[in-house]
Amino acid sequence: MALHITSLNSGSNGNCYYIGNNTTAILVDVGISCREVEKRMKKLDLPLKNVKGIFVSHEHGDHIKGVSTLANKYQIPVYISTLTAKNGPRLITQLSKSFSNHQQIMLDGLAITPFSKQHDAIDPYSFIIEYNTICVGVFTDIGVCCANVKNYFAKCHALFLESNYDEVMLENGRYPLHLKNRIRNGQGHLSNKQALELFVEHKNENLSHLILAHLSKENNTPDLVKELFQTNSTNTLIEVASRTEASNIFTITNNSTPIIIIKKTEQLQLF
Repeated sequence: MALHITSLNSGSNGNCYYIGNNTTAILVDVGISCREVEKRMKKLDLPLKNVKGIFVSHEHGDHIKGVSTLANKYQIPVYISTLTAKNGPRLITQLSKSFSNHQQIMLDGLAITPFSKQHDAIDPYSFIIEYNTICVGVFTDIGVCCANVKNYFAKCHALFLESNYDEVMLENGRYPLHLKNRIRNGQGHLSNKQALELFVEHKNENLSHLILAHLSKENNTPDLVKELFQTNSTNTLIEVASRTEASNIFTITNNSTPIIIIKKTEQLQLF
């Protein structure tokens, strides 16, 4: 038994993460267009009919851009907190399913647990997805590593983990001071340093895959962050999710041996 995971896109231009077994899958956020989700999943041979739910982390546009169109076209339930729904995508009533903090939701063998976090949104959540004894996490848009983040991180065999910015690049970059402060004030995003500390101090000994996500285009580079984490990793495969294309598909089991790459993706135009 295994879970298959891929990032369909990751960054301030759109976020969408796929987690599923051979018959049932979910998407966490749909921040790219419905058309791009269709193209990228088709390229990976991932059938949309397997997607039984869309889980929305918060109402920012790079996480909800394609939610309504995709959900309505394929009649996919959208799991979203009540407060986020009031400020987020327009949804057909019967497709909207509310959840609360730490509430486990069962979808054909997948157990999805939302947990609250610090971010400058109305009611933000991250998620873990469990199948048998396998646990995968989607941890992005996090201002600080609170107790929830640390506790759920320690359960995971694989993660999408935000590593948004290099502190020196942000400080010396062209962003105005108010935007720099928004990013690093504890309600914005995790720095490379903060993400690395979480990884080193709280990782499960069977954490086989770490996909670094939501990198800043201006204040980070894939090479910089990958080297930083590889230097501090022994048995964990380190990859970086792209801002412009889907990642490879990774197969996650409950042991520490990485199973890598089912299909190689090709570059696709974003919108």
